[in-house]
Amino acid sequence: MIPTEEALSKAKEAGFDLVEVAGDAKPPVCRIMDFGKFNYDKKKRQTKNKSHQTKLKEIRVRPKTGEHDIGFKVKKAIGFLEHNDKVQVTVLFRGRENAHIDEGRKVMDYIIELLSEHGKVESNPSQQPRRMVCTIAPNKS
Repeated sequence: MIPTEEALSKAKEAGFDLVEVAGDAKPPVCRIMDFGKFNYDKKKRQTKNKSHQTKLKEIRVRPKTGEHDIGFKVKKAIGFLEHNDKVQVTVLFRGRENAHIDEGRKVMDYIIELLSEHGKVESNPSQQPRRMVCTIAPNKS
């Protein structure tokens, strides 16, 4: 057991702080350390333990959506997948487009192909009255 004044002087000589580690103990336990670095490491450990809540993000396209626009939306979807979010790809049909579901299927297959290296198909494309929906989950890495 070292007197407080002596411990403080040793800490000053070393260029560190005297930090009380266990105040409940008899006698209280103190350490000579860099208090700023100690706090930084403690916060870093706490944020590392937080897990990411997976969200479902959606990209919507139409059967006649241009290739550049699809590429832009795929780029956003890749960002979502890299952030460990699921992506729901929706092809919307309006009016006479309902008669050409095969065009929507081609668009859906093209998007799935572009996203295949970043995620895997969780639910296969399913046809609903005015839309075609497919869910893509991120790859585990």
